[in-house]
Amino acid sequence: MSSANTASSVKTELGNLPEWNLNDLYPGMQSVEFKLDFDAAVPDAQGFEAQYKDKLAALSGDELAEALAAYEQLEERLGRVISYAGLIYAGDSSDPANAKFYGDVQERLTMAGGHLLFFGLELNAIKEAHMEKALAGSAALAHYRPWLTDLRLDKPYQLDAKLEQLFLEKSSTGAGAFNRLFDETMSALRFDVKGEELAIEPTLNLLQDKDGTMRKAASDALAKTFGDNIRLFTLITNTLAKDKQIGDTWRGFEDVADGRHLANRVERQVVGALVDAVEDAFPRISHRYYAMKAKWMGMDQLNHWDRNAPLPIASTRSIKWDEARDTVLDAYRGFAPEMATIAADFFDHNWIDAPVRPGKSPGAFAHPTVPSAHPYVLLNYQGKPRDVMTLAHELGHGVHQVLAGRQGALMASTPLTLAETASVFGEMLTFRSLLEQAKSPTERKAMLAAKVEDMINTVVRQIAFYMFERKVHEERRNGELTTDQINAAWMSVQESSLGPSVKLGEGYERFWTYVPHFIHSPFYVYAYAFGDCLVNSLYAVYQNAEDGFQDKYFEMLKAGGTKHHSELLAPFGLDASDPAFWGKGLAVIEGLIDELEALDAA
Repeated sequence: MSSANTASSVKTELGNLPEWNLNDLYPGMQSVEFKLDFDAAVPDAQGFEAQYKDKLAALSGDELAEALAAYEQLEERLGRVISYAGLIYAGDSSDPANAKFYGDVQERLTMAGGHLLFFGLELNAIKEAHMEKALAGSAALAHYRPWLTDLRLDKPYQLDAKLEQLFLEKSSTGAGAFNRLFDETMSALRFDVKGEELAIEPTLNLLQDKDGTMRKAASDALAKTFGDNIRLFTLITNTLAKDKQIGDTWRGFEDVADGRHLANRVERQVVGALVDAVEDAFPRISHRYYAMKAKWMGMDQLNHWDRNAPLPIASTRSIKWDEARDTVLDAYRGFAPEMATIAADFFDHNWIDAPVRPGKSPGAFAHPTVPSAHPYVLLNYQGKPRDVMTLAHELGHGVHQVLAGRQGALMASTPLTLAETASVFGEMLTFRSLLEQAKSPTERKAMLAAKVEDMINTVVRQIAFYMFERKVHEERRNGELTTDQINAAWMSVQESSLGPSVKLGEGYERFWTYVPHFIHSPFYVYAYAFGDCLVNSLYAVYQNAEDGFQDKYFEMLKAGGTKHHSELLAPFGLDASDPAFWGKGLAVIEGLIDELEALDAA
């Protein structure tokens, strides 16, 4: 899909699967509109630098507001360019033209960013008293107070301007280059499953196949190909961990995850309380559930390739695209018509790319792009029940991003911890809607089991991922890690989190290699657990709330990045800094397992 941005669909047995229409960003890679913005990136940044560098401290409040508005316009234009290039690349990273296009855009925007670095550094150099006086005297500047407050949190970890510029300029040949190497390698890998060469996404999908021999064949194929490329993945992991360590050392971060916590605007102790609570709950949640599933599957232990296998009682029919769309929109509409109206735009205007294609990014995401446009959703839809939940999840992100976009380019972005709130809430709405329609205890049991597995994958598995990352990054401080060391770190947390009812067979020790979050966003993964536990508590408030919950919920989403998590949760009577808060969220999962046990005994 090198330059084809027009709306289209791919006809399959699942129905007409939409491909996204990127025209709302640019008509094409060679279009006049794109060339104008691309060519202007560096000159516009240079002009801004010439106008404001070394002058901010002397500006009045209104003049600072003018500078911020001009900076926001620049960020909007640059964001449009990189969003477009990133989506083109995600659509097919195996196409050399797409790879070159994306690489060229990254380089040009890095150059532009070098001329904008001074702005945040100079703003943070303004004395607190002077900034407060400027904010008090200018309503236009006060509009940007949340962004300025966030910016000043970075101040203790900022370097001087020349060092910051060096870090920025070398990022495209450092971490950025290794990110790209990972993406292009992963999209090019092929896995021999019973004589058929498959890309990674359909191979991973076979781990949910009803046929146990097919699941094992897929697992063996994954293990073999990962093993054939393990030296490369070990090198990438070592290099990126060392690159992060260098940056952390220069900036003065003490803990390996402190940079992520700062970016998420969440305190280290809050994340620590979450991790401790989940780890403590491993026996009560994942260990207990997998013991039940092994019994249902007629096994003493599940093999690792059986962990996400469908239950014998589960429906294995493929869910067509139109049914998936209607299921999610109906669930959203039952909560709030406005939510369904916003989500419907994604279907009506081809803001979704759904088919599986060679070279396409694996997994799923919602990209907010820029406020003057709209988000786009990428899926690899294959008709599984989990794919419907993934659709609900990503559309939750999309609705959130549309609503938060009203805050403008500087303040629309939501910290990752709260960015997962709307997505997981969308999943919960869809699940509860379907559960109410269950026609028999057997159907209800199958649905509950599927939801528990999703929650385990979102909470237990993601915290295990976080624990693995901590081990890798902490041990990397002592020197380069061998493949065996990384494998051992992976297996230790998998064994403790999954429990004795899951047998981790040969080859599974290499499965850390394919997780893109480890590469692109170190320590991102705890945001999923944060969001799931938070939504469990939030949904309990919704179930017991009188009128008005929806209004509070939409206000939370519209806030974007303008408020701390404590401010956003206060209207619901929730406090993530309270260690007991996480126990409440985990208790919801335990309650579903209790219900499964009761249905099992009936």
